[in-house]
Amino acid sequence: MGFPLVRTAIEEAFIAACHAELSALKPGNVHVHAAGHGMEIDHFERAAAAAAPFIADPTRGVGARVLGAVGASVAAAGLNTNLGIVLLTAPLAAAADARQGPDDLRTRLQSVLDGLDRSDADQAFQAIVIANPAGLGRVKEGDVTGPPTMTLTEAMALAAVRDRIARAYITGFDDIFAKGLPELEAARRTAANESLAITALHMSLLASFPDSHIARKHGDAVAVRVQQEARNLEAVWYPAPRPEACQTLLDFDASLKARGLNPGTTADFVVATLFADMLIHQSATTGRS
Repeated sequence: MGFPLVRTAIEEAFIAACHAELSALKPGNVHVHAAGHGMEIDHFERAAAAAAPFIADPTRGVGARVLGAVGASVAAAGLNTNLGIVLLTAPLAAAADARQGPDDLRTRLQSVLDGLDRSDADQAFQAIVIANPAGLGRVKEGDVTGPPTMTLTEAMALAAVRDRIARAYITGFDDIFAKGLPELEAARRTAANESLAITALHMSLLASFPDSHIARKHGDAVAVRVQQEARNLEAVWYPAPRPEACQTLLDFDASLKARGLNPGTTADFVVATLFADMLIHQSATTGRS
């Protein structure tokens, strides 16, 4: 029991996390209740299946997992659906299958982040260019369109002020371990089912920080306004939404989509939180020697 986990366990956890996120009502994102932003559930399911073997490949470093997963996902789905998911889950997967380390996932993750180098940056930069995320601009240092002059963690540190996923790399994934996992556990105690607990997780994250994807496309003020809108609905979703309250969240979902506002970074953190939760639970039952 404990870490490291076998490849199949990590691959299954990745796909399960992606599917679980799609099963929940997450205002502004694609989910089983509504498509949006020119994307359908099928795009995300095909991307998850294509990315999983690369995310879970223990022979690859973090950068190689990111590059392989993003390339396969874009080829399978025809568009970028999961760059943020891949950037968050690849280090978690590497932590889970590392042969050395304690049985605490966050401690193992920190060792992975500390070991990232320029080759990881080079491969991650290539993946970002392939995905071509909305709102990607040019910066003086650490620009993904040029050869890296620093490690991946150093590049993420430069972007952390404007990107929540980059910030995760320099905080030991604090948004997942200190916010996401406790919120998910709390929601599960009162939610009628797992999908409603995931809805609560999504809304909690959306209310906690301005979504980076919205900020890149529409500006910081719009991202902050969406954050406040999620906060204003707290009585509906905290600690977990009741089934009869879901119409209010569906109305919020329709409003965001009508305005072209996609809290994609929030969805990325939902998947990564679910993935981390599954890895932790897998380690209690299916670790390898």
